Amino acid sequence: MPARNLRLPNSIDSHLKEIATKEGVSINQLITTAVSEKVSALMTEDYLRECASNANHQDFLDILDNVPSRKPLEGDEL
Repeated sequence: MPARNLRLPNSIDSHLKEIATKEGVSINQLITTAVSEKVSALMTEDYLRECASNANHQDFLDILDNVPSRKPLEGDEL
């Protein structure tokens, strides 16, 4: 596994220590999890943009035309 040197401001380091202790994990595990979540979010965004670029606008409108017109369910009103 590659090792990375990381310089962090003291304030962030303090927060990391506090959160890691609260979560019962090492700082390394906390950083690994946070980076994994960010990478996953960015990759998902790229995937959705690619899917959207392949979408057919007319197909979308045709599907919407088949949605029945009804009152929103309770709690879904604007």
